[in-house]
Amino acid sequence: MTAAPTTSHLASRLGGIALGILPIALLAAGWELVASSGLVTPFMLPKLSAVLQRIFDDALAGELFINLGLTLYRALVGFAISVVGGVLLGAAMARSVPVRWFFDPIISVGFPMPKIAFLPIMVLWLGFFDVSKIAMIVLDAIFPVVTATVAGLNSVERELIWSARNMGASERELLWQVMLPAALPQILTGLQVSLPLCLIVAVVAEMAMGGYGLGGAMNTASRFADSRGVFAGIVEIAAVGYCLIKLMSLLRRRLLLWHQEAEAMISTS
Repeated sequence: MTAAPTTSHLASRLGGIALGILPIALLAAGWELVASSGLVTPFMLPKLSAVLQRIFDDALAGELFINLGLTLYRALVGFAISVVGGVLLGAAMARSVPVRWFFDPIISVGFPMPKIAFLPIMVLWLGFFDVSKIAMIVLDAIFPVVTATVAGLNSVERELIWSARNMGASERELLWQVMLPAALPQILTGLQVSLPLCLIVAVVAEMAMGGYGLGGAMNTASRFADSRGVFAGIVEIAAVGYCLIKLMSLLRRRLLLWHQEAEAMISTS
């Protein structure tokens, strides 16, 4: 009796996955057709099959895993620092008037500012190695976490706070056991914005500073007019970004199993 609903649910999930992959498949097919049509030269737009072959060759040589590992290391370390620092600073701004008075103008000015302008300063202070690249990532990625944390904590229902206080909760317990869990959906939204930024800034910093990494490999390929190498880097970055976004969405769903948002997602799936 339960086999039919299970099969129907599985078919629905597979259909959803197929629909999600379809735009990427159409884009890939269009790329291959245009590159094969003769409308553009192979230097301007190499075939996707040739680009995938280049990625495979780089993987066999080990270069892909070295560059990918370094880029992910920088991006994820910068993301971890941004999460910890951003949540702590956001919580302090939401709970302390003097802290908010001091940092609010800095956040307001710094958030829309193109942080890449600080790259020469980071190079002067920290050199060309991982520390400066990670510092650039943190400088860019911490702002969405801070603003999301402040917005989430300020939107917690006052009745919930009053109830916790009436039950004898201390200020520390109120923050960690009541307010932060209630603000978690908005905080996770900030994290979902911050994570792709970490990858973007890591690649840009590698392009600007040189060395190993996906951005550095693309920069080297460009200098030697290696068109397939440049497009291989674009495909690799796109694939890594897609995987990171999907993993972050999965983490959000896991952490919000108790939340009405998760219940709505389950009911529609």
